[in-house]
Amino acid sequence: MAAGAAGRLFRIATMDCSAEESDIRRALEPIAGIRSLGFQLGARTLRIDAGEEAYAPALDAIRKAGFDPQPAQSAASQADGHEGHDHGHAHSHDSSFGGATRLVAALVLAAGAEALSFFAPDLLVWKIAGMAVAALAIALAGLDTYKKGMAALLRGKLNINALMAVAVTGAFLIGQWPEAAMVMALYAIAELIEARAVDRARNAIKGLLDMAPEQALMQGEGGAWAVTPVAAVPLQAVLRIRPGERVPLDGVVTQGSSAINQAPITGESIPVDKQAGDAVFAGTINETGEIEIRVTAAASNTTLARIIHAVEQAQGSRAPTQRFVDRFAAVYTPAVFAIAVAVAVLMPLLAALSWQESVYKALVLLVIACPCALVISTPVTVISGLSAAARRGILVKGGVYLEQARLLKAVALDKTGTITEGKPQLVDWRAWGSAGPANLTQLAAGMASRSDHPVSKAIAAGLKSEAAEVQDFKALPGRGTSGVARGQVMVLGNHRLIHEMGLCSAELEAELARHEQQGRTVTLLADESRVLALFAVADTIKESSRQAIVDLKALGVTPVMLTGDNAATARAIAVQAGIEDAGGDMLPEAKLDAIREMQQRYGATGMTGDGINDAPALAQADIGFAMGGAGADTAMEAADVVIMNDNLERVAETVRLSQRTHAILWQNISLALGIKSIFLVLAVFGTATMWMAVFADMGASLLVVGNGLRLLRQRH
Repeated sequence: MAAGAAGRLFRIATMDCSAEESDIRRALEPIAGIRSLGFQLGARTLRIDAGEEAYAPALDAIRKAGFDPQPAQSAASQADGHEGHDHGHAHSHDSSFGGATRLVAALVLAAGAEALSFFAPDLLVWKIAGMAVAALAIALAGLDTYKKGMAALLRGKLNINALMAVAVTGAFLIGQWPEAAMVMALYAIAELIEARAVDRARNAIKGLLDMAPEQALMQGEGGAWAVTPVAAVPLQAVLRIRPGERVPLDGVVTQGSSAINQAPITGESIPVDKQAGDAVFAGTINETGEIEIRVTAAASNTTLARIIHAVEQAQGSRAPTQRFVDRFAAVYTPAVFAIAVAVAVLMPLLAALSWQESVYKALVLLVIACPCALVISTPVTVISGLSAAARRGILVKGGVYLEQARLLKAVALDKTGTITEGKPQLVDWRAWGSAGPANLTQLAAGMASRSDHPVSKAIAAGLKSEAAEVQDFKALPGRGTSGVARGQVMVLGNHRLIHEMGLCSAELEAELARHEQQGRTVTLLADESRVLALFAVADTIKESSRQAIVDLKALGVTPVMLTGDNAATARAIAVQAGIEDAGGDMLPEAKLDAIREMQQRYGATGMTGDGINDAPALAQADIGFAMGGAGADTAMEAADVVIMNDNLERVAETVRLSQRTHAILWQNISLALGIKSIFLVLAVFGTATMWMAVFADMGASLLVVGNGLRLLRQRH
């Protein structure tokens, strides 16, 4: 997919449900060098991302499992993301429409076979006609299933298809041909519904792809504007986006201003004001004004394309519950087969049943025991959870992290850019001495506006005052600036500069200490003989951070702040945020040690940082959360979960989603096994029929699919 979809793409014509996906995964598990697997059941394709040496043994393993992988479109041809998506979608649609028509015909024929069995005279010609109609229904509905089942039996594998092949053959042989036809038709219809449901969950995030327009209004060399396909727009090109249009590619605003709805990227529906110099992302909506942007990413590498690619890779990974269910099904299916054989052989001896009755009971057992519902229950739920998270601007890089987030007992939080805005702001200022405030703001604004230092910029922006004219402006490295304003030599500098000028007093020192205890950087305006004003600048806490800390504590997760800033600043910000435990003056190595200590003290520990200087700690943590993933490659690479909009509340939201996903996973497993158990008992000791068996199997499958898809519908 986008963002450089790696590896090779293969079409596997007989792979159309999660049971076959599981068979292929199990076959490939022992092969070294495979980085990721990307299954698209709707298109019947598998993308293998692996080292060159791994492809030959991987393809051999797939063939030994009874499948025939054929090279599909090359990975390169799908690099832009759009082509592969459209192709897969079209194929899925065609196969779905054709398949549905064929299965309806099979169901009608199966019903006809039932009618002939029930109403036709008991003559050989009518029996032959009924058997022919039933055979045609089986051929239409289940020829693929039958072939795959027989191939599995020849290899000594007892999978879902093998169970169905044995059950249908057995039913036909003991004269229950109408039921054999109906079982196969209903089973195939259930399979089609399941496949569509899996595709719905798997493609939920791909709906985002449609949010990026296919054409853009680009400025040509002569300055003329022309509509151009997005795939052909080069880097650094200038695009014009009118109100109401979607942004076609990532870029930086060069002209104009507007409110942009960034919901597709960050999950936030409140529009964000953008002006020259601000970044915009493909798929977002320009709401108010016309803007021009300079393109910073090709169509295959936009933030939106990278999100879709990351979610696809996550869908290709196996969550712990999925691995458990696959292992369970691998034991469960042969065990049920053995029970069915025992029922067929022993019932005539122990319960005075006829051989035909006991074989029928055994076949009913096989149909009921079919582990479809069990196998499908986990991937639908996990994929729905991953897609629901992505819609909220939470990029979870695998089912394992989605499941394990609920286990977190503590989260380490970086300060700058995570708890705080990461941008200094003027938070306080006061005149010192007898100078007039109006005059001071103009002098300070004049000095501050001439400097590129972040603190000076924060003062100039915070004062919003008319700036006095400044001549002979000079930078004083490590101290501040000087210049001549209104005929006087003025300085705007730090504590050290004022101390060197001999202008400090006990009262001033006490005031400076008060601000520094609160983690503020103090800048002083002075002339040659006295201090005129103090300006306190600080990195302010985000509005969302306090609520995020409350949410984490409510979930039983202990927040701990780790920062490279001085201890006084760390304590001040921690108090504002509601965090009891804070560590300052921490280099990356110290953060790494702190994570290890937290893991011993609390248990499962998360780390939330910017994904660059926090990389060692993010890697050590049980789950690493990167903040501000919109446009930041390093953040997306370093972490297990990427919060696309810098909102710390999303960490608690990830934990809550993990809890919901885990609950639904086990609801589904309980539903699947519970329904099976009830009907298994009925089959052995009661009067369960094949009809009941297939409806139990279908019902359980549809129940767990519907339950898993609930995650897609949930909103925070």
